[in-house]
Amino acid sequence: MVGYLVLENGEIFEGERIGHNIDTVCEVVFNTGMAGYIETFTDPSYAGQGIVMTYPLIGNYGVIPEDYESDRIWAKAIFIHKMAEFESNFRTKFNVDKFLRDFKIPGLTNINTRKLTKILRDAGTMKGYLTSHIDNMDVIFQQMKAYQVTNVVNEVTSKEIKSYGKNKKKQVALLDYGFKHNIVNSLLKRDVGVTVYPANTLAEKIIASKPDGIMLSNGPGNPEECVFQIEQVKKLYATEIPILGICLGHQLMALANGAKTAKLKYGHRGPNHPVKDLINDRIYITSQNHGYYVKEESISNTIAEVSHVNLNDGTVEGIRYKNKKVFTVQFHPEACPGPEDTAYIFNEFVKIL
Repeated sequence: MVGYLVLENGEIFEGERIGHNIDTVCEVVFNTGMAGYIETFTDPSYAGQGIVMTYPLIGNYGVIPEDYESDRIWAKAIFIHKMAEFESNFRTKFNVDKFLRDFKIPGLTNINTRKLTKILRDAGTMKGYLTSHIDNMDVIFQQMKAYQVTNVVNEVTSKEIKSYGKNKKKQVALLDYGFKHNIVNSLLKRDVGVTVYPANTLAEKIIASKPDGIMLSNGPGNPEECVFQIEQVKKLYATEIPILGICLGHQLMALANGAKTAKLKYGHRGPNHPVKDLINDRIYITSQNHGYYVKEESISNTIAEVSHVNLNDGTVEGIRYKNKKVFTVQFHPEACPGPEDTAYIFNEFVKIL
């Protein structure tokens, strides 16, 4: 079946529909990963967005449920150049088309993703509408104009408290703003138990549980909208409990300490972003997925210092807070998908528990 992606600038891409046959509006972003589409599609940080995969062939190793980073696909739509004709992997259970249909996610294949990505790089992230019909353009543009990615943290967070590794000697409280499973796995592998708390949990409840450490997870959306979460982070910061923040957690900690965030033109999404660790004077390749960043000039040098920077655009990738056992990173040290270069971040966190 023929399908179309209509961008808010009027550009139209024609292709073949895959997945669930529904129309949808989304924020169109691109991911530069050559592999890891399973982890990417199930990353809650993509809630409200349509993902353009820049690698031309998707689906060659099928779908492996054990590799999900959450219990479902959170992206609103998937856009790819070519779908693999068959999948080849001893662990695969089914193909990408079934993957999308099972979670009722629409997609489009046989489109020029190179041209689409260049448009997004030049014009910046924009809204798009996936449809089978383009004879109602006025309605399409009205829906795109009205669409906003809001309140997504409350949409993706856990609905109840969950515990993993209760028998471990050290225990960490993980604030779930849209956490990825491999964050928990990375801690369990280091003999640390994890209790996952919903994003609307009061700080007092977490403090009362007397954790050895606290983690602030990744998640979707504009960090400045998370007013309740920022207030709770302020209370957590006021304790002496060690804290590690990742991605959205990094941004919320910065906002809780008076810094400012801003939206990137087209975001950092993919497992191939170079970052320099200023403290250890080393460069790492990192996995990233974010559309906002912490403004360096807004960080008070009496409160914190920048520990990592992005070598592509110079944006802040890590912050260490003075006189506190608190540090945060913009990238994903759990690296699913992506390189494991920065797994040392978990080692540093475990050392101070």
